[in-house]
Amino acid sequence: MARPLIQLALDSLENSQTLKLATLAAPYIDIIEIGTPNIKHNGVNIVRELKKKFPGKLILVDLKTMDAGEYEATPFYAAGADICTVLGVSGLATIGGVVKAANAHNAEAQVDLINVPDKVGCAREAAKLGAQIIGVHTGLDAQAAGQTPFADLQSVARLGLPVRISVAGGIKQSTAKQVAQAGANIIVVGAAIYGAASPADAAREIRELVEAA
Repeated sequence: MARPLIQLALDSLENSQTLKLATLAAPYIDIIEIGTPNIKHNGVNIVRELKKKFPGKLILVDLKTMDAGEYEATPFYAAGADICTVLGVSGLATIGGVVKAANAHNAEAQVDLINVPDKVGCAREAAKLGAQIIGVHTGLDAQAAGQTPFADLQSVARLGLPVRISVAGGIKQSTAKQVAQAGANIIVVGAAIYGAASPADAAREIRELVEAA
C-alpha cells in the first residue's frame, strides 16, 4: 500500500491564522483542509489564496454538501479545490452531483460517512457513483461521547472498494500509527497539530509515525 497522506484540518475563522498554520505544517503534510467553519466564514477566496500559496499541496474544501451537489461544489472546484466533501446522508442524487462537478474539473469527490446509519452500504453505493474518496468521520460531538473511527474504518476497508479511505476523528500521535496500519489512505489531523505548542514539530512527529507504520 502507498504511504498514507496526511491531511491538516484548519477550522480557524481567521485567514491569517489559517495561512500561518498551513505554512508551519506544509513540509510534513500532503492535504490542506479548509474546514467547514472556515469555508462558511471565508468563502471561495480562501481556496484561491491557499492554492496560490501552496501549489504543491492538495486543497480539500470540507463543504459537507447536503443538497444541490453539482451547483454547490462547482465554484469551489473552479477556484482550485482538488477535493470537495459531500455528506453520505444527502442521498445518491446529491453525491452524484458532486462527483459530476469533480469530474468536470479533473478533481475528486469525498463522501463523508458522518452520521450515516449504514456506512458499509453508503460506501458501496458512493463508489458505484464514482466517488474517489470515502471519509470515515467521527465528529466532535461523538468524540466527546467516547467514540472513535477505528471500527468503521475496518468495516469499510474490508470491502476492498476502488476508493481511497480518509479517516478523521481525534487522531493524534498516540493513534496515528494504528490508523495507518488499519488501512487508512488519508489520515486527517486537526487539534493534535494546530493546538500543539509547536505545530511544525507535531506535524513532523505524526509524519514520522505514519511512515514508520
